[in-house]
Amino acid sequence: MIRYWKFYWPLALTGVAMVLSVQFQNAALARYPEAVTELAVFALGYSTFGFFRASLSFIAQLSNVFARSTLGTLRCHRFVGFASIVIMSPLLFLGHSQSGAELLGAIYHIDNTLTARVQEYLIYLAPIILLGAQRFYYNGLLVQARLTGWVTLLNVLFLSTVITLLIIGFNLGLRPAVVLVGSEVLAIAIQLLVTLWIKHRYYRPQAQPEHEKLSYRELINFFIPVSMTGVMFALSRPVLYAFVSRTPEGLLAIAAMRVAFDFSMLFQQAANQFRHFFVTFGLDDLAGKRRFMTLVGVGITALMLIFAVTPISDLVWRDLMQIPDDARALAVQVLIVMCLMPAIIIVRNYYHGRLMVERRTAGMAVASIMRVVGIFLSAQLLFSLGALNHLSAAAILIFGFVIETVIVLHAARNGQAANGQAERVKATAKI
Repeated sequence: MIRYWKFYWPLALTGVAMVLSVQFQNAALARYPEAVTELAVFALGYSTFGFFRASLSFIAQLSNVFARSTLGTLRCHRFVGFASIVIMSPLLFLGHSQSGAELLGAIYHIDNTLTARVQEYLIYLAPIILLGAQRFYYNGLLVQARLTGWVTLLNVLFLSTVITLLIIGFNLGLRPAVVLVGSEVLAIAIQLLVTLWIKHRYYRPQAQPEHEKLSYRELINFFIPVSMTGVMFALSRPVLYAFVSRTPEGLLAIAAMRVAFDFSMLFQQAANQFRHFFVTFGLDDLAGKRRFMTLVGVGITALMLIFAVTPISDLVWRDLMQIPDDARALAVQVLIVMCLMPAIIIVRNYYHGRLMVERRTAGMAVASIMRVVGIFLSAQLLFSLGALNHLSAAAILIFGFVIETVIVLHAARNGQAANGQAERVKATAKI
């Protein structure tokens, strides 16, 4: 347990730092005139961008798994660079073209003015794809070398830079898109430069190289299923927003969901770090790993509940972030529903970790696709019944993750049974 905790807690803080910046972005938006509209526009723009960036979510695991020899490191790095360019291309299309504007307007059912605002965000956000891919790649190398303390410090640097630049930009009276996205781009660039210095000074390749004959096909076979998992995760919010935007007070509901979902991500990212847990420690001592993950899950859920049902939420969202009262009241209700999320995410990531170590990531892709299908069909049903609102939308999101968890559990157990059968066949052959 001590060994697990020493490895995990820096990664947990890393996950928190990665999404804590969004809380300060929301706080900055809440101080602009028409704060509800600003929060809703940012939610639509950032969730659209997030659909593309989410495919980068597993790049750290990719470099952790495969960048373990000179050739493996070279090909892995080249693959990451090429993949990030491909991923950024459709985002540029949406931000710069009239066809992209028409597509955004049709998806979200927003007028031309709001569509132009969303496009502005997408234009500024596009470079983050390239910078973010490099950041994740080098983070994976640091985690591989168990330099997780440095990873935490790097994300603290990122967070403090974002906060500083948000304050400067807001006080200069710059446009919201310039303030929010500019602060993130510059913070990532600074973090990446420092990461390169740390990697040069402290990273040491493995004593026994692995994947010395790594092919691009192996990288593609690993990356496409896991990137699909990330993309489907990011698609969950836009699907919900697309339906909620058609309801009465749709912008208010989206603003509230944005605040609550972003806050719950502080805890969800801590749970997501268990993917590194299995890649680094392997599949031995599964009972001990389950006990550790259960303890962490109980702690995360307790913290979320305390925030939601005590005056702490008023202190943070009303007094510090200055979220408008109407959006804040709905956000508290959404967060209470989201308290179910950590337990589901931890169970899902337990099986994600096993599938990645066994390099059977196709089951992850299938499960993530079925999650989005379940969310879409559920949202369509409740919208047609007139029962879709901020609370039912949050429940639908939870339901989608339950579907995904059931499928990855089935995939992992099928693989375990197949491996057991293979071992028995080998043993029989030897006899």
